[in-house]
Amino acid sequence: MEHILARKREIKVLDRIYHSEQPEFLGIYGRRRIGKTFLIRQYFKKKGIYFELTGIKNGSLKQQLYHFRIEYTRIFGSLPSSAPSNWLEAFNLLREAIEKCGVPGRIILFFDELPWLATPRSGLLQAMEHFWNRYVSDDHRVILIVCGSSASWMINKVLRNKGGLHGRLTAEIKLLPFDLEETEIFLNSRGIALQKKQLIDIYMAIGGVAKYLTYVGKGESSLQAISQICFEGPLYREFDELYASLFDHFEHHVNIVKALAERSVGLTKNEICEKTNLKSGGGLNKILDELESSGFILPIAGFDTPVKNIRYRLVDEYSLFYLKWISQTKAVAISQIDKDFWIKMGNTPAGRAWAGYAFEGVCLKNISKIKAALGIASVLTRESEWIYKATKNDDDQGVQIDLLIDRADQCINLCEIKYYSGEYVIDKDYALKLQRKKNMFIEKSKTKKSVFTTLITTYGVKKNSFAQEVVDKELTMTDLFGGV
Repeated sequence: MEHILARKREIKVLDRIYHSEQPEFLGIYGRRRIGKTFLIRQYFKKKGIYFELTGIKNGSLKQQLYHFRIEYTRIFGSLPSSAPSNWLEAFNLLREAIEKCGVPGRIILFFDELPWLATPRSGLLQAMEHFWNRYVSDDHRVILIVCGSSASWMINKVLRNKGGLHGRLTAEIKLLPFDLEETEIFLNSRGIALQKKQLIDIYMAIGGVAKYLTYVGKGESSLQAISQICFEGPLYREFDELYASLFDHFEHHVNIVKALAERSVGLTKNEICEKTNLKSGGGLNKILDELESSGFILPIAGFDTPVKNIRYRLVDEYSLFYLKWISQTKAVAISQIDKDFWIKMGNTPAGRAWAGYAFEGVCLKNISKIKAALGIASVLTRESEWIYKATKNDDDQGVQIDLLIDRADQCINLCEIKYYSGEYVIDKDYALKLQRKKNMFIEKSKTKKSVFTTLITTYGVKKNSFAQEVVDKELTMTDLFGGV
């Protein structure tokens, strides 16, 4: 049997639920192929009476209930004379079966792909609300789990339900892709051992989605793996299916993601409206919330700017790679795509520019690892960017700082992020540029805190007089893996 790998945070939640002495109601959601079903099934299947019902995509109410009858009979052993005619009858059968169970151990009821089960006008949610509130919310043996890939449906219908399920969940898991450290653990478990630079290269193209990572083959370089997976294999046509499976009216989500992919510094809400023709207000806020909750975008605050000027940045690696590179080949028949397309493009100026931007996104998503490497894991911080735009009457040039970590211990790290194939060399011109950025920030922000210039690179900074003069702290890609 396969083991659960690299899900320490989630395992802690499941351990608490399993060992508690009260009924538990867990909601879990995340993008498709992220490993939701595997996590629940592997953890709970041998830990008590385990009932699992998976929704049938586009299935009718009659088909869903027929499938319920089959699973009910398989687990509880008694065959209903016929399939229940509605969900109230189905949940009443579960109630009777639970009441007859004399075992003191846990009874796990797992409803997978709940959005598919809850067909229009099926009454499933109402029946589940009644079942939980009236019968099992005082049975300490029961663990009720609902799961779905459709983020918008799960968020709006379950997690933020304003009806009978409001406030009933006792736990919530938002299952996100693996981080770099978890990705390395996962690939190592499959006998794939790559240097960290190659792992980062793969990660920047496909992210940490468990299913995507299973496509990486043994003995392949990062260039070979990306070429095979993204231009010849399963991720060539994944983009549209991914968003359609997650969001209602997904075309709006895709339009926003496409707009964000074109701007390396991200977009404010007003700029998103201009680019997409979407109206500002509750509808836009809901879409942005869904994209953020699903891990596709990240709001980046300015150091000294109003909340309304928060920029949203695309940080989903696969989406960014698809829109930058894979979509270029869509006009060509798949049989005619140059098999060496990515091997050629990866080393071009455009390829290096994409890699630099993608590496910034990886760093932004691994702030906790960066803080740990800086020795400030327990210090309260606020992460932001800082952009100074020179005016016409201003002799100063504009300045942009990739990542600024404002610390409660009266210090600020100005982080420069550089993706490079070897040690990064700081020459005289770049040293002057770094010093000017630091001086400009201190002058314009009027900060009284100590300011440290911090470089985050792949292989570190080459030691020379310029580096010693301007760099206060340096981190490498190893720190993004937790320093291992």
